[in-house]
Amino acid sequence: MSGAERLTASEAAARLAAGTLTAETLVRDCLDRVRARAEVKAWVWLDPDQALAQARAVDRAGRPSLLAGVPVGIKDVIDTVDMPTEHGSPIYRGNRPFADAACVALIRAAGGVILGKTVTTEFANRDPRETVHPHNPAHTPGGSTIRPAAFCGVIGYKPSFGEFSRVGIKMQCHNLDTLGVICRSLEDVALMRAVLLAQDLRHVDRSSAAPRIGFCRTPAWDHADPDTQALLERTASRLAAAGAVVREVALTPADILDHHRRIFEFEAARNYAYEYEVHGDKLSAALRDGLLTPGRALPLSAYIEAIETAEAFRRRLDDQFGEFDVLLAPSAVGEAPEGLGSTGDPRFNAIWTLAWTPCVTLPAGTGRKGLPLGLQLVGPRFGDEALLDAAAWVEARLN
Repeated sequence: MSGAERLTASEAAARLAAGTLTAETLVRDCLDRVRARAEVKAWVWLDPDQALAQARAVDRAGRPSLLAGVPVGIKDVIDTVDMPTEHGSPIYRGNRPFADAACVALIRAAGGVILGKTVTTEFANRDPRETVHPHNPAHTPGGSTIRPAAFCGVIGYKPSFGEFSRVGIKMQCHNLDTLGVICRSLEDVALMRAVLLAQDLRHVDRSSAAPRIGFCRTPAWDHADPDTQALLERTASRLAAAGAVVREVALTPADILDHHRRIFEFEAARNYAYEYEVHGDKLSAALRDGLLTPGRALPLSAYIEAIETAEAFRRRLDDQFGEFDVLLAPSAVGEAPEGLGSTGDPRFNAIWTLAWTPCVTLPAGTGRKGLPLGLQLVGPRFGDEALLDAAAWVEARLN
């Protein structure tokens, strides 16, 4: 390996565009790294010859596009026309979609190389599969976007609800599902935003003024472990000392997670009608009995109440963002928990999924077991660009 596999996506794109790196070299180095870390079991489908053929095609065509040959892994709930999309379920074993998902098509159009498909939990839900934590195989790598990024010590980004197309992505909950990005730098997030929105690249402003920060413990604060609570409190004090205006902010209602759960159960139970009715015996008990069956039994009135409560919650949050640029909150309960029977507690992610707000998690040291911890920054709806600028300000003051 030449070391190209350790570049951030934005660094690689710059070198590719300048002609000091070829897509074939970059993809070869990434494939070598995949082989060297095969014990992580991160990939469910990988064809080196196909990936290299894509890279050579980019090299032959020249590199005027944003990604210019950067390889991208695609979660296996996202359709790819030339690779299986199996959703982490035996129901879809060998499934070959007839078209790319919109996000995949946009990545290809920007010169990206689809390296392969990454392992997903069953339908991107919470029943784990074979992937292990890259720093300690006895621990879960997590699930979703923000939580696994925090667990593994990288950047995770979830945009404002509705910004990224979900066409071609297996639908679970139409009021909650959001396409996320996991990468190495905030500049990578900005790059992928440009690609997935088919817009010009808007660079992260690392010279922006100190933000107004709301320290939001959330109604789930008591579930955060002591390391996470100490990290957030220490970070709030450090950012205030560095010039940010930091004040505590509370979320209401306190039972907002109950309303998230109702929406989640009700919508998933109907969106998975085919799987439940025709292939119920191939679903995990956790999904079939723990989510879909209760969702079938949930009255429409309870779902409507939850939808109305969520809308009111968002309006109140919109008003609160009149006083703050970003909120500081936990990314997860703590370090990645030991064992592979769970992807971890999602409560610190579910709140913001329901809020439809953009979120980014930044690596922020380690916990008592030596595994990464993250902190989460939340911006107002459709304030994604300002969120990235504020995150850059915070990131510069974490070390």
